[in-house]
Amino acid sequence: MKKIVLSILLAIGLATPTTSFADSVVGDVIVTLGSDLTEQQKQDLLKEMDVPDNVQTVTVTNEEEHKYLGDYIPKAQIGSKAISSSKIQIEKKGSGLEVQTNNINWVTDEMYLNALMTAGVKDANVYVTAPFEVSGTAALTGLIKAYEVSTDKAIPEDVKQVANQELVETAKLGDKIGDENASALVAKVKEQMSENGVPKNDQELREMIEQAAKDLQINLSEDDINNLILLFNNMINVNINWDEVGNQLDKAKDKISKFLESEEGQSFLQKLKEFFSSIIDAIASFFQ
Repeated sequence: MKKIVLSILLAIGLATPTTSFADSVVGDVIVTLGSDLTEQQKQDLLKEMDVPDNVQTVTVTNEEEHKYLGDYIPKAQIGSKAISSSKIQIEKKGSGLEVQTNNINWVTDEMYLNALMTAGVKDANVYVTAPFEVSGTAALTGLIKAYEVSTDKAIPEDVKQVANQELVETAKLGDKIGDENASALVAKVKEQMSENGVPKNDQELREMIEQAAKDLQINLSEDDINNLILLFNNMINVNINWDEVGNQLDKAKDKISKFLESEEGQSFLQKLKEFFSSIIDAIASFFQ
């Protein structure tokens, strides 16, 4: 179910700068590890991620977390240890970006997906994990850092900041309206920007956000809207290549169609029908 939701969110709106894994080879694997993991935890996570012994590893420190997240969430929420870790496997050009998580209790798959796309990461399989439940904030810092190492190209600091801001603001909004609603709303606004162009002023941006919320039947407070206006203005200012958005949308829609037509997709739909049928039967039994 989570995989389907992720694909649908990918389909409704992804904004990516022009940077890509151009200098990497398909199949390359890069691992990011939180610097505060014990040696045993590191070994356990490497086994869980099923990586070769000589895998390229990037370490993420708690100081780096505070550097990129300190402006958006309280220091106490970031914590004093970097634990969450990840694996990136480079895929062929045009294959798209997929994200899965384990033991991450605040940042969702969809939030990573949106933030990574904003930072310019694409055409890769991403797996985020930890030895126990954590917020997952260290992982985005690590993924962006690994991307820079793999491509030997520096991502501009303002792009890193807006990607982290997007991750946090979406997670905070998710605490109010639900994680899937928050991710869908952010993606929907991106879709509107890719199709209709960047808003000329805050009023146009506000109308775009409100329309997206209306389309998705989501209620936003005035503070929610103002925070989103600030976020999307920052996105606009980092020179995202909005022409690339349409290309990503087409690829994502193709993926969804192929999945639903596949044996796996048909099996998923059948199980979904059976699940809802069992619920209806259970409800009906109360009236017999």
